[in-house]
Amino acid sequence: MFKLLAALDEVDQMHAQMDAVEDIAALSDDVTVYLLHVFTDNPSGASVHQVEAVREAMERLESLDINVQAVETSGDPATQILEQAEDLDVEQICIGGRKRSPTGKALFGSVTQDVVLSADRPVLVCGAQSQN
Repeated sequence: MFKLLAALDEVDQMHAQMDAVEDIAALSDDVTVYLLHVFTDNPSGASVHQVEAVREAMERLESLDINVQAVETSGDPATQILEQAEDLDVEQICIGGRKRSPTGKALFGSVTQDVVLSADRPVLVCGAQSQN
């Protein structure tokens, strides 16, 4: 069995991530995809199933008969992604990336950069698809 953790946040990045996940799933008969959303601030107690990117990704993967589970946690996104990857014992992490200037990364940090530099397993970074 191949297990993959897809950390989801924004819908535009999710589409690129799911394109990659579908390609990976096509290579094996036994793939499980964990769709993770990390809440950084959730005073209303929202559920992972209320996150648009997770809902759309779940529907898309289920329509292709890919095993999929939604996972939610809260805290620092990079830390939580790495912890969930370890806890779920996934073979690969799939994360969305966005363009940021070096100054923007220094000031605001980069979840993608932190995960790539700290992960002990392969990380697939998928950028948002451009609108033509």
